[in-house]
Amino acid sequence: MLRHLLFLASVLAFGVTNAQKSSPDSINSQLAKVNVFVTDMKGQPAGGEQVIFRSDLTNRTVGGRSDAKGRFNLQLPAGATYQISLKSLTDTSKYGVITIPALQPDEFFTEPFTVNVKFEPAKTYTLDNVQFDFGKATLRTSSFTELNELVAYLKNKPAIRVEIAGHTDNVGAEAENVKLSRSRADAIRSYVIKKGIAASRVTAKGYGATEPVADNGSDEGRQINRRTEVRIL
Repeated sequence: MLRHLLFLASVLAFGVTNAQKSSPDSINSQLAKVNVFVTDMKGQPAGGEQVIFRSDLTNRTVGGRSDAKGRFNLQLPAGATYQISLKSLTDTSKYGVITIPALQPDEFFTEPFTVNVKFEPAKTYTLDNVQFDFGKATLRTSSFTELNELVAYLKNKPAIRVEIAGHTDNVGAEAENVKLSRSRADAIRSYVIKKGIAASRVTAKGYGATEPVADNGSDEGRQINRRTEVRIL
């Protein structure tokens, strides 16, 4: 499970000056610079993380991705509150809000805002939208969107290695379930390799029905157990 904390430290100072109106940067006087710093729970910089800001006024989003030092910056229009979210491989987690005060025409921000995001990433992600033909290891075209997101995730985090873990329910022979789950994991591995991910970064393993996460005694439980996971190694 993803564990996370958000710490917001906002520094705001603005002055009033008539000279600001005639300065070359006056066109940006209603924009606030925001410095974003992303770390793990131990305070180590987290690169390749996407942080999104959604305006409560326009519902528009703007964001960025942290560099190797866990940092990026952006500009946000003044006079709005922004919902801050962190996008992971399979979902988006809401963390908090930041309010950029409205300014008068001759006012400007003299210091940037700072947003510190501190979190612990998940070690396992379930690919809920990856589907196969019944009883086969043939990927359906509806799976490609989520698989392309996996490819992008791996490209943005070039240092990590992953295991593609295939799982089935308990219907059928155990050996056949292990074989099918391995074949499906192999199919996903082949897909991401063809999209440019180094083969050395991706392993595949089939677990059959040995690691259920729900009751195999019901249709709903068996459906949940038929899943594909990405495990960060």
